[in-house]
Amino acid sequence: MPFQPVTSQPVLQVIVCGSPLAADIGEVLVPAVRDGWDVWVVASEYGIRFLDADAAEAVTGHPVHYRYRHPDDPVDVPYADAIVVVPATCNTLAKWTAGICDTLALGLLVEAYGRGCPVTVVPFSNRAQASHPAVVDSIGRLRGWGVNVLFGDDFFPLHEPGTGTQVQRAFPWGRVREEIARMRSSAPCRPWSKSG
Repeated sequence: MPFQPVTSQPVLQVIVCGSPLAADIGEVLVPAVRDGWDVWVVASEYGIRFLDADAAEAVTGHPVHYRYRHPDDPVDVPYADAIVVVPATCNTLAKWTAGICDTLALGLLVEAYGRGCPVTVVPFSNRAQASHPAVVDSIGRLRGWGVNVLFGDDFFPLHEPGTGTQVQRAFPWGRVREEIARMRSSAPCRPWSKSG
């Protein structure tokens, strides 16, 4: 039986990947908590290096998780009612669409598809990386699977290599918050909420 949250609030997992943009994740954490989500931050193995885990825990009330637990340990991350992946890296996109589950973050994303959990993914990458065929293919596949992908010039123009920290202040966090609010109105997708 999965860990069940102690409140009746809908659970939002915020998956954070290894990018300088991760330092600004409070831009979604604070409003999501204020809007009534029970927010859990899950970082990739590199994402944990870029975010302030103590600050995230202070906002959410939960520790940041970034490693699989040992099978004998109690389950400590509840199933999500919705997931937002921000920032998403090219590495995570390619592994996710290949079904690779070698990190906790990827395991949750791969499983979310089978659970029908709504997911919004927000890649943040430079123009050179984003033009790689595997990345282009991954974004197309995710969209084809029903994942909401916020990416492209209509969302945030791609930047040149080495300029990410220069453009991140202009990142449209407001659009990400709008998508989280939209997912808030979706039905819960926790397995136990669908039975009975």
